[in-house]
Amino acid sequence: MEHVWLTLIGFSSGFIVAGGEVALMIGLGVITRFIGISHTAKQVMYYEDAILLGTVAGTVLTVYGVSLPAGVWILPLMGLFMGIFVGGWIMALAEVINVFPVYCRRLGITKGLSWIVIAMAAGKLIGSMVHFYMRW
Repeated sequence: MEHVWLTLIGFSSGFIVAGGEVALMIGLGVITRFIGISHTAKQVMYYEDAILLGTVAGTVLTVYGVSLPAGVWILPLMGLFMGIFVGGWIMALAEVINVFPVYCRRLGITKGLSWIVIAMAAGKLIGSMVHFYMRW
């Protein structure tokens, strides 16, 4: 009986967290803006499938501790794709809430915004590389 209750609580908690995250992304318009920036509105079904499959795969890998026999060579490739994914979401969210225009207007920056974004991305890359190299 205890396992039934724990299962029910686990599923309920998962639904609540997932629903909250999806509501946040939809409420802020991150998904629609991300699709609009990339001009891929015709492939919305692929976005939905990728989000669903990624969620299921991430759940299976983390909850059940499944290991993939892919070897060490796949780690840089996975890191690259995960970095692109997280960076894309961060930039879409920042654009939706108008972080850069407000920030630049307050600092009086009129030129070189693209260089600032590139410098931030390079700083994030270097910081991550140092972090993983030093095994912090």
